[in-house]
Amino acid sequence: MTTKKPRVLVSDALSPTAVQIFKDNGCDVDFEPDLGKDKDALLAKIADYDGLAIRSATKATEKLIDAATNLKVIGRAGIGVDNVDIKAASRRGIIVMNTPFGNSITTAEHAISMMMAVARQIPSADASTQAGKWEKSKFMGVELTGKTLGLIGAGNIGSIVADRAIGMKMRVVAYDPFLSEERAQELGVEKVEMDELLPRADFITLHTPLTDKTRNIIDAAAIAKMKDGVRIVNCARGGLIVEADLAAALESGKVAGAGIDVFEVEPAKDSVLFGLPNVVCTPHLGAATTEAQENVALQVAEQMSAYLTRGAVSNALNMPSITAEEAPRLTPFVKLADTLGSFVGQVTDSPVKKVEILYDGHVASMNTKALSSAVLAGLLRAQVSDVNMVSAPIMAGERGIQLLEMTRDKSGVFEGYIQLNVVTDELTRSIAGTVFSDGKPRFIQIKGINMEAEAGEHMLYTTNKDVPGIIGKLGGMFGDAGINIANFYLGRNHAGGDAIALVELDQPVPADFLQQLEDAPEIDSAKPLEFTL
Repeated sequence: MTTKKPRVLVSDALSPTAVQIFKDNGCDVDFEPDLGKDKDALLAKIADYDGLAIRSATKATEKLIDAATNLKVIGRAGIGVDNVDIKAASRRGIIVMNTPFGNSITTAEHAISMMMAVARQIPSADASTQAGKWEKSKFMGVELTGKTLGLIGAGNIGSIVADRAIGMKMRVVAYDPFLSEERAQELGVEKVEMDELLPRADFITLHTPLTDKTRNIIDAAAIAKMKDGVRIVNCARGGLIVEADLAAALESGKVAGAGIDVFEVEPAKDSVLFGLPNVVCTPHLGAATTEAQENVALQVAEQMSAYLTRGAVSNALNMPSITAEEAPRLTPFVKLADTLGSFVGQVTDSPVKKVEILYDGHVASMNTKALSSAVLAGLLRAQVSDVNMVSAPIMAGERGIQLLEMTRDKSGVFEGYIQLNVVTDELTRSIAGTVFSDGKPRFIQIKGINMEAEAGEHMLYTTNKDVPGIIGKLGGMFGDAGINIANFYLGRNHAGGDAIALVELDQPVPADFLQQLEDAPEIDSAKPLEFTL
């Protein structure tokens, strides 16, 4: 009896070599590079396939995923997965893979090229010269040598930009919440806070993912703090810059020039930035080199075919890299590890120096490398939305985060648990959790305070002094705001001491309500939490 080959649909432009890799690895492949642009046609065909290989043109929406009744894996040739509904895919058990590092050099080089083009007004000068004009005085530029480059984001791509900029004799200052002093010294950059970077930089480049914390990071208020005549380059993600605010600053002369490769809405058929003489715009070309396109295409083909034919998982955004034999026992604890890391990542604003993980009881005999990767992925996800278990240890290393793992025989009432301590310059955060027979992550200790709380999708974490009336106060505030409480968990270290609460809600915490909580004198701190379970 012959085994049916898995079927893969390539709906965007991938190289012929990548298509051949699928075939050589035992997959049947349909190569239809224009299908991703025809939503209805793709929707009609998707149910026939086990794998979908895409670039950016194909939109793997919830509607498409719901129609993909046989789909097991979506592979994105590139790092960004804005065009994939990962939550919908996870609900359907579909693995989403990306190729996190294939575009790094290419994107960094494009940022440097844009910086040079803006400094010397090359596109405008080219158009003028080819129109038969000779306007040397009109296109007076500035040198990069000796100028200060402000780097917002010093991860994989940002560190490459820093290296190239230093090679051009620029001074580099960098803002990145996860950048340690040690890593900054290795890169040859000066680690600064955002409010120090903005007024010092002659050029600013952005190299951060688009998250709730980074969206609109460059707005009118940020621009007002910048040096007059600053030049800004964004080859990272649209939405990091408020385009209307940048346009106004360009028109006023506050910003001398900008190089923009990514836009709030793409394809960008219209923008307030178009037509301004001191702007260089490109159509999301950061990864558009022959080498990068080939690299990510070959990588995604290898990853997808390895999963479809052998069950191997790598560079998955919604599933750990574990073997088929380990999966039944390990997977619930991978989710626990990710959830513990995510908790600390969401409540910690300062750079992490060290991560200490204790595996107690039967967890100590598991694949702790995978578990530690899951902890790091959860921890970093608050700042790096595309992080996964494969890339998390690399990204942690780039940020100078020290990882310390410890194992211990069963030491308490639980058969096995994970304890996480995260150390910053200011504090140490501690949390522990376990998994019961239902497979769901549970918090069993926070800040050294024992409690038992099941993780929920939307939660609120508060700290306060143990005084009468706090429970009523919180309950009343939620009731007045029309927010329903699903579960309410409490803990304290001793009577009259420190107390904590974890509140599971039916909806995310509204920003205005969070402000009310933070303003309440009875509450020391309030942090909203979101978990993917």
